[in-house]
Amino acid sequence: METSALANLPRPPYYAVIFSSRRTAVDDGYQETARRMLELAARQPGYLGVEHARDAELGITVSYWRDEESIRNWRRDVEHIAAQDRGRSQWYEAYEVRVAKVERSYGFQS
Repeated sequence: METSALANLPRPPYYAVIFSSRRTAVDDGYQETARRMLELAARQPGYLGVEHARDAELGITVSYWRDEESIRNWRRDVEHIAAQDRGRSQWYEAYEVRVAKVERSYGFQS
């Protein structure tokens, strides 16, 4: 299983965009595009961080944003739109996007 480190986030409230997906067998440029999208998202105003995990069956990426306007602006990014189109046509068998407002957060680190 591939995973990322926990994002270092501010105190809530903020927003989470949860992208859950099942991949196809096609890998043509997927890894490079995924890396590019992470780099590009990190430069967007309002971006707070990302966490992701993927195994052979399911991938989940959660990106965190300051507000809904930041999310809308990221959705309108030209490179992001092109990657979404390619995802629908080649890389994903199915996906779901959910947007949630984080009201509180707590955790533990050793």
